Amino acid sequence: MLDTATTAQLKAYLGNLRRPIELVASLGDDAKSADTRALVEEIAVLSDKVSARFDGTDARRPSFAIRADDGRAEAVFAGLPLGHEFTSLILALLHVGGHPPKEDADLLDQARNLDGPLHFETFFSLSCQNCPDVVQALNMIAALNPNASHVAIDGALFQDEVERRQIMAVPTVFLNGEMFGQGRMDLAQIVAKLDTGSVARAAEKIAAKDPFDVLVVGGGPAGAAAAIYAARKGIRTGVVAERFGGQVLDTMGIENFISVPHTEGPKLVAHLEQHVKDYAVDVMNVQKAVALKPANGDGLTTIELESGATLRARTVILSTGARWRQMGVPGEEQYRNRGVAYCPHCDGPLYKGKRVAVIGGGNSGVEAAIDLAGIVAHVTLIEYDSALRADAVLQTKLRSLPNVTVVVSALTTEVIGDGNKVNALVYRDRNTGEDHTVTLEGIFVQIGLVPNTEWLKGAIALSNRGEIEIDARGETNVHGVFAAGDVTTVPYKQIVIAMGEGSKAALSAFDYLIRH
Repeated sequence: MLDTATTAQLKAYLGNLRRPIELVASLGDDAKSADTRALVEEIAVLSDKVSARFDGTDARRPSFAIRADDGRAEAVFAGLPLGHEFTSLILALLHVGGHPPKEDADLLDQARNLDGPLHFETFFSLSCQNCPDVVQALNMIAALNPNASHVAIDGALFQDEVERRQIMAVPTVFLNGEMFGQGRMDLAQIVAKLDTGSVARAAEKIAAKDPFDVLVVGGGPAGAAAAIYAARKGIRTGVVAERFGGQVLDTMGIENFISVPHTEGPKLVAHLEQHVKDYAVDVMNVQKAVALKPANGDGLTTIELESGATLRARTVILSTGARWRQMGVPGEEQYRNRGVAYCPHCDGPLYKGKRVAVIGGGNSGVEAAIDLAGIVAHVTLIEYDSALRADAVLQTKLRSLPNVTVVVSALTTEVIGDGNKVNALVYRDRNTGEDHTVTLEGIFVQIGLVPNTEWLKGAIALSNRGEIEIDARGETNVHGVFAAGDVTTVPYKQIVIAMGEGSKAALSAFDYLIRH
């Protein structure tokens, strides 16, 4: 199952085990069970601290549990944790085996002391770039807390269970049999949901902080670049972010980042986060900004957070990015994550053999349709304009696929469902005014981005699209407040451009501090 290089690397990792662990596999007679047996056997021979059994009684087959020798920690994989989840497997082996996770010590103590019982189940897909963060965080809790356990379930492999439990998006997490959450969550976010007092404690710590020279609001590429450039000037720098990494975490393949032929969003974010940590930057994650108050006589701008805490700074750089644009039609919100999805890479495998639509004919929409065509029975691509807007090479590929229908000059008007999940979509022909109904099971929306600026209305000058208006230096109409990245009026929303704009905003903020 593993090549020579991967085997050697895994053996080196297993040298960090601090206590024996046992792999207990529950297998059937199918090919996936045979692959699971092979994987478990390969892992077991790499360390004298790992043993394997094949007499497991788990109803999900194939599956295998990773158990500490004292029985106080258990993480289970139902399916083969390869692809994006191979790192999750390595970390589960290490953490159940006593190797300490690389997380903030206070956060780990919170996870260790959560009240139980906490039995988590996560449905993932091997093509989902958001799933590993959730799987790894819950495995971490299971490894640290004797009252917690976690099962990571490959939804594509256990389709019957996916249908029965009506799971139409990944990652989907259940806690003690009840829905806990959907979408990407890291350890801090999960612990905050479980430990209700953690928000108040974090707010108290934040409120006690001294004013920053530069406070960056937002942790995407623009925010990370701004923080690095500011910190390199030796000034007191802070970053407050609702989700470090932002929209990039939801990006599958990145092939236009100069000097890096190919990478993936989560991998790039991990590098950004580590680069920021190399400097004396105070990062306050899982904190949402809700208001900005311009500086008064003391020269300090105030940022109010949803937690109730406030932060003050001599200069502020706004880099809150953007989010997926919604269609805004009846039924969309009702069936969100129940047939309406925004990440084809994550949720596509759940629609194997089914009929889906992709809304949007730009590069993102056409790429989504091409990817989905290899999984689903049929794709209907619906574009509002009279022609697709994607690159010519993508359009050529799309039109070569036999199970794709392209509809242009079409306005989506309604999402229809049976109360539990999507079963149709209605669109209007913009040329004739006639309505058409497409019977399907899934809708993937790919129609661009909306800037995250609702909280700034009335405080900062915004364009008619809601973007922050900035000058050539990245400065807003408010003295001491700068902005960078997808949230601004700068054209072309690209990662490399956001990084450059973030760096420029930090240099401008430093220049402002010198002159004032």
